[in-house]
Amino acid sequence: MTESENTRNVRHVLGISGGKDSSALAVYMRDRVPEMEYFFCDTGAELPETYEYLNRLEAALGKPIVRLNADRDFDHWMQVYQGTLPSPQMRWCTKNLKIKPLEEWVGEQRVISYVAIRADENRIGYVSTKPNIEAVFPFREDDIDKDGVMRILDEAGIGLPAYYEWRTRSGCYFCFFQRKHEWVGLKERHPELFDRAVEYEEKVRYRDTAMKDRNYTWSQGESLPELIDRKDEIEAKHHAALERAARRVKPNRPLLEVLNDALDEDDDEAGCSVCHL
Repeated sequence: MTESENTRNVRHVLGISGGKDSSALAVYMRDRVPEMEYFFCDTGAELPETYEYLNRLEAALGKPIVRLNADRDFDHWMQVYQGTLPSPQMRWCTKNLKIKPLEEWVGEQRVISYVAIRADENRIGYVSTKPNIEAVFPFREDDIDKDGVMRILDEAGIGLPAYYEWRTRSGCYFCFFQRKHEWVGLKERHPELFDRAVEYEEKVRYRDTAMKDRNYTWSQGESLPELIDRKDEIEAKHHAALERAARRVKPNRPLLEVLNDALDEDDDEAGCSVCHL
C-alpha cells in the first residue's frame, strides 16, 4: 500500500462530551481537518441542555455529530452489576455506555483521536488502549488554555451550554461526580430527573434490606433525600464559596470561572475523563 493510500484509510475522530473544551476543539479543528468525524456517546440520560447544545454545535460545524448508543441501557447494566450504583470506585457506566460503544464504532481501522486536554491541565483524559487508535492533543501542542477555549467559543458565536449556570461539567443527570450544590441545582431545574435518581437509590435500598453494609447512594456519604434536607446548609456554603471565589478572580471574568472555583471547594473528586471534557 502506498503512503497516500494509507493516509486515505486513516479516520480522524473527535469526541464531543457536551462540555466547553471538546466543543471548542471541534470548532478549532473544523477547517484544519475537513474529514473529521464528530461523535457523542449518548447514554440516554443526558441533561436537556446538553442535547440542545449539541444541536447548536452541529450548526456551527456544518456536519452532524454521530450519536453512539450502547446496545444495552443503564438498567440492563445495573442488573448485571447486581443492583450496584456506579461510583468513583466502580465506573461501570463509563466502561459500558461510553468506551464500549466508541471502540465498537471505531472498529479495527487506523484512527487518530483528537483529545480536548488544554495546555493548562495536568491530566491525560481517556486514551484508548486499542493499538489502532492514536491520541493527539491539539490544545497542548498549540498552547491553548482555558482563556483560549472561551475565546474560540465566543468567536464562533456558540457560547456555553445553559447548564453552566449551575453545573460545571457535562454528564448524565445522575452522575455521581456531581457536587452537593449541583444536586440541589438538578432538583430545582429538573425535578423530574432528580426524582428518577432518587428512584434508583430506593431500588438499591430495597434490594439490600438484608445487607445493610451495601447502602449505595449517588452522592457519597448520604442519600439524595438526606442531601436535600440539608439544602439550606449547602446553599449557604455555596454562596460563601462564591463570594470567596469572586474576590480571587480578576474583574470581568466569566461567571463559569467563579462558579468552577467555588465548586472546587466541595468534597467530590475530579470528573470522569470520558464524560467531562
